[in-house]
Amino acid sequence: MQNYIFLDLDDTLFQTLRKCEHGSDDPALAVRAFLPDGTPNSFATRKQQWLWQWFQKDFKIVPVTARDAGAFGRVNLPFREEAVLNHGAVILDRQRRIDKPWMERMQDLLPDYYEKLLEVWEEVQVFAGRSEGYKLRLVRDFGIDWFGVVKHRSALEAPLRALLEEAVKPHPAFRDGCLYAHLNGNNLAILPKLINKEDAVRYLLDRYRRRHPEILTFGAGDSRTDAPFLALCDYALIPKNTQLFQTLVAVQ
Repeated sequence: MQNYIFLDLDDTLFQTLRKCEHGSDDPALAVRAFLPDGTPNSFATRKQQWLWQWFQKDFKIVPVTARDAGAFGRVNLPFREEAVLNHGAVILDRQRRIDKPWMERMQDLLPDYYEKLLEVWEEVQVFAGRSEGYKLRLVRDFGIDWFGVVKHRSALEAPLRALLEEAVKPHPAFRDGCLYAHLNGNNLAILPKLINKEDAVRYLLDRYRRRHPEILTFGAGDSRTDAPFLALCDYALIPKNTQLFQTLVAVQ
């Protein structure tokens, strides 16, 4: 039986120093990712390092991440299987080439959503222009604008939630489900519903099941938007005290 794990990266396998329990006082931290200028900006605790060693030993590891190709390339871990990037918009094969059937599907369908994304993005720009601190970016990878990301200089979630409630949720494209939002900490992504980790993982699962007579699948993720792809797997791993963990605890 072949074992696969579909693995979210940020806040699951590593995190920024600010989110590490003991911060820079933890001598066991290992650098896991870098900024474009080479500055270390993501770190793994001792437990996360052990977790990675276990995954390497027993699983084929498929990263499933919001990172674009550039940011994924700055992760200091030896991934050898396919990679799901940009919240599921892009899949790379094991040679780090674009998965052509998946990309063709996305390119065929994206224009139906892109105009609505730009309409919402205009509202986001207007709202953000009323106060200082918002940082806006349309994520462009492989020559395509996929979705929008908003952060705030304060690193707090509250300003992003205010933007989401006042500028994004009232828009018809959000109300009818054409677009959706992912808010977790200092990160607000506004995405076409076409782009999601669940569909990308399902696409790869179908491939792996054709390749192997039997497979055992795990999923690991920290945010509510990871839950749908975790549900496709036989087992789910959720880091303690993360957004998804707190959501499940609140249901009790």
